[in-house]
Amino acid sequence: MTEQDLTGQVAIVTGGGLGIGKAVTRALVRRGAAVVIAARRMPVLELAAKEITDELGGRVVPVAADTTDMDSVLALAEAAGEVGQVAILVNGAAAPAGLVRNDIASADPDALLADLNTKVVGYFRCVKAVAPIMRAHRYGRVVNIGGLTGRSSHALSGMRNLAIVHMTKALSDQLGPDGITINTLHPGVVETEHIHELYAKNAAAEGITPEQVEQNFVNRTPIRRVLTADEVADAVCFLAAPGSGGITGESIGIDGGLTRGIFL
Repeated sequence: MTEQDLTGQVAIVTGGGLGIGKAVTRALVRRGAAVVIAARRMPVLELAAKEITDELGGRVVPVAADTTDMDSVLALAEAAGEVGQVAILVNGAAAPAGLVRNDIASADPDALLADLNTKVVGYFRCVKAVAPIMRAHRYGRVVNIGGLTGRSSHALSGMRNLAIVHMTKALSDQLGPDGITINTLHPGVVETEHIHELYAKNAAAEGITPEQVEQNFVNRTPIRRVLTADEVADAVCFLAAPGSGGITGESIGIDGGLTRGIFL
């Protein structure tokens, strides 16, 4: 068994039916884990589960869940427990790019609250639900999917990613003594189903084409390309593996160098 072999482990991936979450699920299954994927829309989950198991075999269990509701999250944890001992939680259920990206004059406070409830408190609910299971076995890996807007000022919804970083650090103190690590991973511009919607929105705001928006991102990125969801998934799997036990409470960008800030 290698340090990244996940054979026999059970993972929960929220937002697991599309985009990065789906890629993470595929990568976890490829490494031997059984994965419970959760989101609000069951048909999307069932389609993803079938696609992945047809390709790789393994076990992917779709469970409809709403991370804004604690009872729903507890039911998700219970369903995952029927698959086996939950060792991995990947928190990814959130509105892609955030709901509030405009200026304060037109920004919707309710949309901002929805962003915070879904992503920040939603992640908190999921950790709260699985922490007792992981503590009982003195082992666990939690990976929170953040976002680069937490490291910049161009989107008000970026505050949700900043809050996740704080929560991650605070929980690393609490969970570390029980053998549980928790880290945040910030994807950059990643080729997913949703990224072209963002290109279109930015293009409309800037008066340019979506293709120009994408090229501008590429030009600002040192590796001169958009990342793939599989690259993000591989980074998630590294943090979710037994061999990453020395890393916890960290906030890590996987952005091709797009972030120009220096983080000590």
